[in-house]
Amino acid sequence: MKKILILMLTLLMGGSIYAHSTDKAGIEPQNTRQTDSKNVEDGKLAPDFTLKSLDGTDLSLSSLRGKYLILDFWGSWCIWCIKGFPEMKKYYEKYADRMEILGVDCGDTEEKWKAAVQKHELKWKQVYNPRDSKLIAQYAISGFPTKIVIDPEGKIIKTVVGEDPAFYEFLDELFK
Repeated sequence: MKKILILMLTLLMGGSIYAHSTDKAGIEPQNTRQTDSKNVEDGKLAPDFTLKSLDGTDLSLSSLRGKYLILDFWGSWCIWCIKGFPEMKKYYEKYADRMEILGVDCGDTEEKWKAAVQKHELKWKQVYNPRDSKLIAQYAISGFPTKIVIDPEGKIIKTVVGEDPAFYEFLDELFK
């Protein structure tokens, strides 16, 4: 009985963290996400965007074609995003010759974003997504982290919401 109670409390706390996380990042209402989700289905061309990189230069999604790409929507306030960084680092090293990662910060100030990239020693490309951007809605992001795998031609092949071992299993299958 005690284990069940602990499990229920953990799930309730996780739900409140998830709800807080999604509000903090400025996620659009559900009806907007449903409309936009048709634009980001598997097999469709990933919508192009241009955001500022760490050095202040413009970086567009389309400029990264030619390799597999993981779009990683994250924020410094997101516990599961931070917990997932060590595994992302391992896979970045493991498949660096076949894929690139583009971290897309959501819900932070520019200063907090830069500090988090430095603190967690994130070596892959990063862009800042300002709160007034429509990118979260355009990609129908419903939780954090969200990882979207894009093929070398720019088509979406997989979307994973949350920190899930299945994402890394997918990468192992893709690159074997």
